[in-house]
Amino acid sequence: MRCPKCGDQDDKVIDSRASREGATIRRRRECAKCAHRFTTYEEVEHEGLMVLKRDGRREEFSRDKLLSGIKKACQKRPISPKAIDDLVDHIVAVVTEKFEGEVPGEFVGKLVMEGLRGLDDVAYVRFASVYRRFQEATDFIQEVKKMEAAK
Repeated sequence: MRCPKCGDQDDKVIDSRASREGATIRRRRECAKCAHRFTTYEEVEHEGLMVLKRDGRREEFSRDKLLSGIKKACQKRPISPKAIDDLVDHIVAVVTEKFEGEVPGEFVGKLVMEGLRGLDDVAYVRFASVYRRFQEATDFIQEVKKMEAAK
């Protein structure tokens, strides 16, 4: 690991802890050259898991892409970063437990929508508008009416 301050590659691990319910390892490191302390995170790579898109394309499953999409839906909403991370961790856990080689994109999308519905109605509608490809304002109105009827 390169020191972010001086760029030297020689460091020592001072402390290691499990974080995000054991999904990642947090390590505190100290550079041997300049004594700068920094934190790194390690997590398991889910190699080979592909997402089957609507148009038939296959794309590698990415936790970062999933996180990015959920963050966009939650922008400027009163949702904590921890709640977003917990949702992403839950989705990754379900997907990797249930599928080995290929996961339908529709399955991932439904998990995201279910999770967002529990977090925030506006974030849910934002994500649904992209996921379901809303074309007109009436699509938004229908989705909101469905939400109200469910409550």
